[in-house]
Amino acid sequence: MLRVVDPGDAEILSRLQKENRAHLAPWSPLRDEHWLSAEGQLELIERRLVQMVEGCAAVFVVLDDGEVVGEITLDGIVRGPFQNGHVGYWLAEHATGRGLMTRAVEELAAHAFDVMGLHRLQAGTLVHNAASRAVLRRCGFSPYGTAPRYLRIQGRWQDHVLFQRLAHDESLDP
Repeated sequence: MLRVVDPGDAEILSRLQKENRAHLAPWSPLRDEHWLSAEGQLELIERRLVQMVEGCAAVFVVLDDGEVVGEITLDGIVRGPFQNGHVGYWLAEHATGRGLMTRAVEELAAHAFDVMGLHRLQAGTLVHNAASRAVLRRCGFSPYGTAPRYLRIQGRWQDHVLFQRLAHDESLDP
């Protein structure tokens, strides 16, 4: 249900972002028209693909019967003793409520732990984003705190509940 984002996805991602602007707005930073355009999405995809090659991100589109319906990212990857990455995602409104994002997060977690060898995944949700918190809980993420004024969403610094999921590798236990 996931595949690596491709420059050919710029048009569909632009269209989905525009069509779902009102649906995504409460959970998103303010976006300018260029960011929403196919050209803006192509620039973003190209930067993300470079980050993937550098090993500091993994970016996938979410598919529903072969149709792109959203995106899921693992970025801010830190290696060394941390082995951590940050999960972010969005889904088109017509695709919500069917468990797609839960499956996408599970697939991303398996990739992060089994392929990339990460130890920890983290995610943050707005305090009032019950749907996203439910997805993370279903996927084995645990809340570990609240970060005041964590991200600038809709032009305001807003509090987020922070979640984490750890890989279990008994060889790392003392």
